[in-house]
Amino acid sequence: MKDSYQHLARPPRDSASPLVFAFHGTGGDQHQFDTLVRDLLPDAGLVAPLGDVSEAGAARFFRRTGEGVYDMDDLARATGKMAGFVAAHCAEAPDNPVYALGYSNGANILAAVMMAQPALFDRVALLHPLIPWAPAPQPGLSGRPVLVTAGARDPICPWPLTAQFTDWLQEQGAAVTLEHHPGGHEIRQQELAALAQFLQ
Repeated sequence: MKDSYQHLARPPRDSASPLVFAFHGTGGDQHQFDTLVRDLLPDAGLVAPLGDVSEAGAARFFRRTGEGVYDMDDLARATGKMAGFVAAHCAEAPDNPVYALGYSNGANILAAVMMAQPALFDRVALLHPLIPWAPAPQPGLSGRPVLVTAGARDPICPWPLTAQFTDWLQEQGAAVTLEHHPGGHEIRQQELAALAQFLQ
């Protein structure tokens, strides 16, 4: 399972250093957050998979039929496959804290895995997620730290849906931190500052 995705990997420096999973956005690749993770957490390990779906040549983690319209069957496939991939890598670093971050499509697959198997991650950062369905209750999220970042004028991840998802996380008892800016789908400096504080 640990090789079910093409991926970038490096081990943590020691058992006290976190293992970080990083999930790229549409059109990104496994190197998208390599430098960022090195800068924020120099001793951390990294596992960064490359999406296994191509949309007009752009890598993604699951199919969609239109902007904001997901192929839910393929999302279920991807969620199960990714959960197995993550678990296999975690098994090789059983004593390390496990953090995860994802942007856009990467945030969406990360959120889906987190909702399916919340015990996989100790901290989760979702940068511009879009969850356009009503998730089932997940008591396993209680007390789990989750950072959500968003743009108030994001045309890809509309703010009302982000707010709705954030409310759902809080209803599950997750320890939610929300950082949003007045812009669009871009990652702004204040989000990176919030991410640094959240992970460190």
